[in-house]
Amino acid sequence: EEDEPVKYWLSNLPADTPLHDLVRLGKIRWRIEHDYRELKTGLGLDHYEGRSWRGWNRHVTLVTAAHLFLTTLRLTSPKATGAA
Repeated sequence: EEDEPVKYWLSNLPADTPLHDLVRLGKIRWRIEHDYRELKTGLGLDHYEGRSWRGWNRHVTLVTAAHLFLTTLRLTSPKATGAA
């Protein structure tokens, strides 16, 4: 109900970037937030309580590998997404 736009996005992409690409890149934030929430709550990214860099690195690597597995499964298997 506004006469003019009330929300703006700033970008340093070239001026000839197609509008479709600008919108896609601007909305990718939702995907990033969704994946981060899945990493934290579903896969235990925030459960590490150790004190060493090596332990933290191993924990993050395993969580990332689990996330890669689940994402690949979701994209390649129709049953994984609940399709009939």
